[in-house]
Amino acid sequence: MPATLPEILLAPDTQPFVVADGLALIDAELADKSGISGNAVKLAYRTVSSFASGYVREMVETLLPEAAARLQPYWADFRAAGGAGFGDYLAKRGEEVAESLLTITDAWAEESDKAIVVKAYRAVRSGAAKHVEAALPRLGDLVLKYAG
Repeated sequence: MPATLPEILLAPDTQPFVVADGLALIDAELADKSGISGNAVKLAYRTVSSFASGYVREMVETLLPEAAARLQPYWADFRAAGGAGFGDYLAKRGEEVAESLLTITDAWAEESDKAIVVKAYRAVRSGAAKHVEAALPRLGDLVLKYAG
């Protein structure tokens, strides 16, 4: 039986590379943002980044296990269908996948005691789904790099 996505992405010799690539993905997505909502996301990111050195990395490390678990059903379906591009697969299910992933950060925001970070998150949450959807092709490529 093939390994699950969490087993692959969270393996001790792989996880640090997945985190580093996840941070690079965030940077690339931010670089692509423009307009009012893009600037709002950039401001929220700068706010969170300035909150504490290494905080974004810490959050990627913390949220990765749940994200891998949320992506697992999509990965299993993609593999069963014999697909070639996981990013395209995710993008075709954009709204569903984005909302699934956003439930992770929503739950985190409910539990967090980091008021400034939660405030920044809530300021951009209403438009977050479209930004997550835009990142799905890159996210799929990242997953495929390690699990393909």
